[in-house]
Amino acid sequence: MGSRALGERRHWVFDLDGTLTLAVHDFALIRRELAIPAGQDILGHLAALPAADAAAKRAWLIAHERELASASIAAPGAVDLLRTLHARGCALGILTRNDHALAQLTLAEIGLDDLFPADAIVGRDEAAPKPHPAGLLLHAARWAVPPAELVMVGDHGYDLEAGRSAGAMTVFVGADNAWPELSDHAHPDCRGVLAALAG
Repeated sequence: MGSRALGERRHWVFDLDGTLTLAVHDFALIRRELAIPAGQDILGHLAALPAADAAAKRAWLIAHERELASASIAAPGAVDLLRTLHARGCALGILTRNDHALAQLTLAEIGLDDLFPADAIVGRDEAAPKPHPAGLLLHAARWAVPPAELVMVGDHGYDLEAGRSAGAMTVFVGADNAWPELSDHAHPDCRGVLAALAG
């Protein structure tokens, strides 16, 4: 991982739900509705099901996620942070475990869709989902930079683990960082990341 300060970084990848938006997913409810045992990874469970079962459950999940996406609210500081990075000429990407089209809908709802063309969004169908680093490596390849040049910003261990595995700098945003060993930086929200850019 490169040692340059956060404010000098020029290639930024963001998780979406809970990072750039207020967290609204009720994963316990999703597991109940889809008969997924508590604690099991939802996408991993669906991937292991027979095709017919998986298709029906994915259809329910997409419909549920579409409702959530259409009511997305930007997280504190998210719009200012992204606009500031864009004004600095930084490359911006999204890495989400969500569906690509729903990620675009979410970005439109929070007023940031103009910053992310389609190829700047990597969803669960474009690369192996986080915590696998494939999505970050895809961003690095598209930008023609080493993965160590990237900053991965997220609110969950999956984001940080993906970043660490790819060799990227990792930034946790949230009230309680349960993964300090995976975080190079930690801030309560995007406002804290914006403030840190001056450091």
